[in-house]
Amino acid sequence: MRDVNETRQARSKRCLVVDDSRVIRKVSSKIAKSLGYDVIEAQDGEEALARCKQQMPDLVLTDWQMPEMDGIAFVTALRAIPTPRAPTIVFCTSKGDARDIHQGIAAGADDYVIKPFDEEMLKAKLAKLGVA
Repeated sequence: MRDVNETRQARSKRCLVVDDSRVIRKVSSKIAKSLGYDVIEAQDGEEALARCKQQMPDLVLTDWQMPEMDGIAFVTALRAIPTPRAPTIVFCTSKGDARDIHQGIAAGADDYVIKPFDEEMLKAKLAKLGVA
């Protein structure tokens, strides 16, 4: 039975796209789907955290500035959830000062992409992280 579950996991990578902008969610989702991910979306950190508690994704692309729970609070809470395999987390945000980037990485993000980004830029970043 374990082999079947491992095989199923290997075939189905999950990406959670978190952004309060429907347009950005759609763009990011399209890119993740082109890389073979099954994509789920959330419009803020609270919804995203609930989705992660249901089923932990392999990759999380999250905005920083969102209502309800911002990206920093979401990433901090997500990293506090015990899980056998932690997801790769990438901030996709317009907050691009060096201080912001350091704060995002310190909260638990693996990397950072500054908006506006295009498909090539995000794919390159994900390839560098080994998740493309």
